[in-house]
Amino acid sequence: MPTPATHLTQPSIARRVVLDGFAPVPRGVIPTVPSNLVWPAKDPGDVLDYEFDISAAVIGDCGDSIATIDVAITPNASGDLTMNSAAASGDSVVLWLAAGQPSTNYAVQITVGTANGRTINRTVLLPVQSLASTVVPSSALTTEQGVVVTDQNGNPILVGS
Repeated sequence: MPTPATHLTQPSIARRVVLDGFAPVPRGVIPTVPSNLVWPAKDPGDVLDYEFDISAAVIGDCGDSIATIDVAITPNASGDLTMNSAAASGDSVVLWLAAGQPSTNYAVQITVGTANGRTINRTVLLPVQSLASTVVPSSALTTEQGVVVTDQNGNPILVGS
């Protein structure tokens, strides 16, 4: 009887955020506050890998590695974003995230403990939006080629409105 194959997965770089704020700043310069970390939006039906790269926090200490991972997601009611699994991959945390309510921005707080005693705590935002194709109302304005005309927010323009 053949043995089932084991596959290693490589996280997608399309959903990677990199820890920032560790760049050296010359004397006399006031450092700027880093912007919020944000992953690309997901659809409620997606189950995808999201990566958080902490290599900037451990640069120069090749012996350090991720030892612990703690994740808290808010909001966290029934039907909200869920974490299927969390794992370390080199200097990155890889989270498999599922579900979520459309038009909701989730805060994913990640706390990483390293083997050499470092603690890195960051929040990454994950917007959930209905990205799957939706039914366009029959009263939507279309071009001769059948393309729906939308407003600046991506909503279809309705005839007679």
